Amino acid sequence: MNIREPVVYLGNFYSIAMPVQKTEKLAGWGNYPVIESYTGSVRSAADVQQVLEQYTLVPRGLGRSYGDQAVNAQNYVGDCTHMNYFLDWNEAEGILECGAGASLEEIITAFAPKGWLPMICPGTKFVTIGGAIANDIHGKAHHTDGSFVNCVVSFTILLADGSIVTASRDERPDLFWANFGGLGLLGVILTARIKLRKIETTYFKQKSLKIKNLDHMLEALDTYDHEYNYSVAWIDALAKGANTGSGVLTLGNAAKLADLPEKLKAAPLKLHPTSKLAVPFYMPNFTLNNFTVRILNKVIGFVQNSPKEFIHYEKFFFPLDAINNWNRGYGKRGFIQYQFVIPETNGKQVLTEILNMIADSGCTPFLNVFKKMGDGQGLLSFPFKGYTLAIDFPVTKKLFEFTPKLDAKVLHAGGRLYLGKDALLAEGMFKAMYPQYAEWKEVKQKYDPQTKFSSNIGRRLGLS
Repeated sequence: MNIREPVVYLGNFYSIAMPVQKTEKLAGWGNYPVIESYTGSVRSAADVQQVLEQYTLVPRGLGRSYGDQAVNAQNYVGDCTHMNYFLDWNEAEGILECGAGASLEEIITAFAPKGWLPMICPGTKFVTIGGAIANDIHGKAHHTDGSFVNCVVSFTILLADGSIVTASRDERPDLFWANFGGLGLLGVILTARIKLRKIETTYFKQKSLKIKNLDHMLEALDTYDHEYNYSVAWIDALAKGANTGSGVLTLGNAAKLADLPEKLKAAPLKLHPTSKLAVPFYMPNFTLNNFTVRILNKVIGFVQNSPKEFIHYEKFFFPLDAINNWNRGYGKRGFIQYQFVIPETNGKQVLTEILNMIADSGCTPFLNVFKKMGDGQGLLSFPFKGYTLAIDFPVTKKLFEFTPKLDAKVLHAGGRLYLGKDALLAEGMFKAMYPQYAEWKEVKQKYDPQTKFSSNIGRRLGLS
């Protein structure tokens, strides 16, 4: 199944071993901030308990959260990627039971040839199931499929008192819902039962539209909302005036076997190749500036607007996975991904104001992704019905002055930031954006009264 060597599974006990103190400088995918933490592999309930006698702990998967979600200054970070085993597969119901360290990439590699894919896929396949729960990930079909919680049947979790319990919609529902978007601050998820989606091919039939401005973008999203399950747009965030909101909208549906041209029918469940492309070192900080980004925007716009009618899932879901370590392109200074969601009400006006703020900020925006979201759920889960925009910003002095202004604009519009990507949000602003935080903290007090599970973002936002 192309997964790493599994740990020994002994019923409800996991035989694992955390090494003695080892310090390591860790960061999220944005390489900002870089935090020194004690690290070790999560391998047993007993050893986690030993760690919790001296330190707080946060579980960590493949490190694809962008900011300080899986770092813990002068405390412990537990690497959960060795818990990547498969325990049970119910083909009749399409339910996989696996370790929380299993990644979407490993699941796709094992099950796509059998005609199954994960129900919810974000922008990268290098995400563990535990991380997918902690951030309640979403993808291009949130307006139809919702977020990751919708494919999770149940999970087991190691709590602060050393007990291992099961959480589901019926069993400990408060613990179940609080973990989605809970940033790993309630315990160490050990296993999960998730639903996979039955497929006939690993291809998608897609359509792309060149978008003139924001009016055109919102009109196109509404027009095709019920015709296509998947939609995502690239926006030129440096465009101004009549061109504000211009870009390319890509729409798609899963291709059935009968849809494919003959040359693709020969291998309808084709897997992704292993990428050999990589950014070998951190690029100089001056590489990305407004001039180079304008050129790159034209290239991206051309590529996005020239797709084939049928596209493999790898390019459809995970285009950036084709380049290993692409985050190094921002240099050692690092970058943040600023993602917000705002309600549809007054959405055009607010988006116009935000795009103008970004274009005039002097902060270089890159890889700007726009989507429509459906109804949300959960206490700290990010999505709700509205529009979401994700922008990459290289870290600069101007950025620290600019993002609080963006935060205020988003909050005033009734919106909020995605905590799974945030690196800079202040506690007061967070609590105003997520009023359900008080209810979440009641769950935290119930299951972790001594705050054994903590992280930098947990302390920054007043969650731990």
